[in-house]
Amino acid sequence: MIEEPPLLTIKRPGRRPTDAQIAAFQGVPTSFVVDALYGGGAFGAEIRPIGDNRDIDCRAAGPALTVDSGPGDILALLGALGSIQAGDVVVSSFAGFQGCAAAGFVTDGPTRDYPGVIALGLPVWCTGLTPASPFTKGPGRVGFPIQIAGQQVETGDMIVADQDGVVVVPFASIDEVLTMLVKVTELETALDAEVAEGLTVPDSIKELLAGDQVKYVD
Repeated sequence: MIEEPPLLTIKRPGRRPTDAQIAAFQGVPTSFVVDALYGGGAFGAEIRPIGDNRDIDCRAAGPALTVDSGPGDILALLGALGSIQAGDVVVSSFAGFQGCAAAGFVTDGPTRDYPGVIALGLPVWCTGLTPASPFTKGPGRVGFPIQIAGQQVETGDMIVADQDGVVVVPFASIDEVLTMLVKVTELETALDAEVAEGLTVPDSIKELLAGDQVKYVD
């Protein structure tokens, strides 16, 4: 006879970015991180700051703690409370289920209790708001790889999130991305300065428009 699965399966903590790595991502725009990942890592645009960033400044950067719940179920999310370390970003997958509320930091479902979230100052990224209630029956898993918003996220990956959305940096790529971020930041800062001084069309675009790779028609 096949046994019933346990209500919760929790993977004990393993890999985690260093304090220095975590600190290096604080305040970095998600767009810079995507550039450093050569265009990768961004969650789908359906995942956005709660209330579209009206009443709370949604910014966060920290190690992912993954939660895999069934549609409409938050038992695994509640069970994850015992695994959260200071600075973690809980990433909770509900398989994109949209029928009821989900509590969490980053989720592919909607959430509710907006006034309470705002009062706490809790940064939340979700697909929207709903008054509907979730349930707590399980089964669910904590700490295992999940698929969410077009990306795979594993516990220990870096999550960087702001008003533009959410980006995941794979654990194995953290140092490489931090190195690239230095270059990206330098380029973005230089471009911002040129725009402030009156730049309207970059030189590279002027050269393209004047070259033989552009065809003009009347």
